[in-house]
Amino acid sequence: MSTDWGPVIVAVILFILLSPGLLFQLPARSRVVEFGNMSTSGISILVHSILFFCLLTILVIAIGIHIHAA
Repeated sequence: MSTDWGPVIVAVILFILLSPGLLFQLPARSRVVEFGNMSTSGISILVHSILFFCLLTILVIAIGIHIHAA
């Protein structure tokens, strides 16, 4: 029985990349987008979680990324 690791790997990578303040923050405190500021806010967490859900849905369900372990 093989396990599908595609959704797990995609979710972990997106979680790391879309952490607010790590690479970018949308919306930022003084601008629309700030890069690498390592701070966050409540609205930024909401926007990044919506982005995470949308991208995860597109990559896993619509495109169908599958990685099967032997």
